[in-house]
Amino acid sequence: MSWIKKGLIFNVEDHDIPWVKSHSCVPTVYVLDDSTIRVFYAPRNNKGQSILTYFDVDAKDPSKIKYVHKTSIMHLGDLGTFDDGGIMPCCVVPVGKQLYLYYVGWNPSVSVPYRNAIGLAISDDQGASFYRPFPGALVDRNRFEPYFTASPWIMRESDEVWHMWYASSTGFITLDSGVEPLYVIKYASSTNGIDWERKNQVCIIPANNEESTARATVILGTNGIYHMWFAYRGSRDFRDGADAYKIGRAQSKDAIHWERMDNQSGITYSESGWDSTMQTYPCITQVGGKKYLFYNGNGFGATGIGYAVWDDKKIIL
Repeated sequence: MSWIKKGLIFNVEDHDIPWVKSHSCVPTVYVLDDSTIRVFYAPRNNKGQSILTYFDVDAKDPSKIKYVHKTSIMHLGDLGTFDDGGIMPCCVVPVGKQLYLYYVGWNPSVSVPYRNAIGLAISDDQGASFYRPFPGALVDRNRFEPYFTASPWIMRESDEVWHMWYASSTGFITLDSGVEPLYVIKYASSTNGIDWERKNQVCIIPANNEESTARATVILGTNGIYHMWFAYRGSRDFRDGADAYKIGRAQSKDAIHWERMDNQSGITYSESGWDSTMQTYPCITQVGGKKYLFYNGNGFGATGIGYAVWDDKKIIL
């Protein structure tokens, strides 16, 4: 094991936020300064819709909560747009004095449970609030990806070299439990973070025809190797059952072609407690010489957000 688990640090139900019903989904971190990490996440409101807010933790000890924001920082999309049913943060990238937030927007659907697309929001105040530069989706379904797109992770390697790893649905399957989506992690590139070129390039090959992979988080190692952690699940019993989300790992020399190595992810379910039946939506950040992994546990974030610290004494990235 190379991730040293530090345990649960935040559950929105422990805080008095009147408009929130449950969940602390998809932790998405931004290093505010040397002393503070801002953790964006999506709680569900009283209508069951995911809406964006945040809390701050100590950069040296993320178990110490410094501040909990109690209002939403971005409203749902206008009626009829791609994100009028819910928004979930995925990745924050500093661009000059602004922050670019890449997120997934939700719509309820009829023939299938939902439709997703990738959106962009911008902050001029270090993440205290966000606005949309345009009302439409940034990366949506197209002629080669006809179902949906979701959970983007962006790395800005230089001014004109941007990478995106995102989930792309490959279709839906009908089971006794209902209709369930399938999706894989794909790659896109950009020169400005807004206009993305997609070549339908699959990064993580599914282990079987019922596996789904999503929510990549990528760091560039000191040896020039790209290291990815991601979430993967089966389709038949994935709601805290035998096929529930686990955290996998892969590595690449070019950011596009990946070698899967799930048995070296460095983290597994706990024997009991908040992450004993699911671990999902990983997000990695580096601060003060440490690598932190923030993630959700059981119930897709129903039990909150925890974190782990990478053990460089065992494996140096």
